[in-house]
Amino acid sequence: MKRIPIEERYETLKVERQGRLLTITMNRPDFLNASDKVMHEELAEVFYDVASDRDSDVVVFTGAGRAFSSGGDIGWMQEMIDQPETFEQTAREAKRIVFSILDLEKPLIAKVNGHATGLGATLALFCDVIFASDEAKIGDPHVSIGFVAGDGGPAIWPQLIGYARAKEYLMSGELIPASKAAEMGLINHAVPAQELDAAVNAYVQKLLHGATKAIRWSKIATNIELKRIVHGVMDASVAYEALSNRTDDHQEAVNAFREKRKPVFTGK
Repeated sequence: MKRIPIEERYETLKVERQGRLLTITMNRPDFLNASDKVMHEELAEVFYDVASDRDSDVVVFTGAGRAFSSGGDIGWMQEMIDQPETFEQTAREAKRIVFSILDLEKPLIAKVNGHATGLGATLALFCDVIFASDEAKIGDPHVSIGFVAGDGGPAIWPQLIGYARAKEYLMSGELIPASKAAEMGLINHAVPAQELDAAVNAYVQKLLHGATKAIRWSKIATNIELKRIVHGVMDASVAYEALSNRTDDHQEAVNAFREKRKPVFTGK
């Protein structure tokens, strides 16, 4: 069966090939690469497609423009409030996104060119190695829009920085400068913005010129326990996020964002 080339398969993601390197770029720069319905669907597919691509060994994941990804699109959030039954599909996709990243045998390198927040942070933190511009900030501010951080934050943050720090940031929604994130082990490297491409490329070249099978199998072995933990967390966290989708506080936060004011939460 003849398939559309992976480079031509997506609407909101740009896939480029350079030798045996694939680069996936979230490509909604005018919206700071916030995920809408289409992008969310495509993110749930792209890593499975990359896994079956025989002509690549290393994958770089980044964002177009000045952000990596600002999380979820506000307009799409309102659609899910108005049609809560659609959250079932969103929940399935959220799990597919995380599980497909963990199942990908090829090294996946995050090039965090700008802020990575909410789902954007989850996407970055589930990558194998994370390089960020020192101008970027990383955080999971789901709670600031009355939402549970259900799309992967409660699964990955404690594994990277411990439970106390993870809860501190997931409950406050505070954004962390890349340099501080690197110091605490949330990401691997924070580098000057003008040096980000070179730093990522230097590491990618090490992998491309390394022993491909040994590298892949080392990743797989390292991910075994992480996959067990994440699979145990995701169903519950996504279910709690679905509950929060129906709260008054979430609707208030969406309204406040559109009206460019601070939300007034009532705990309902």
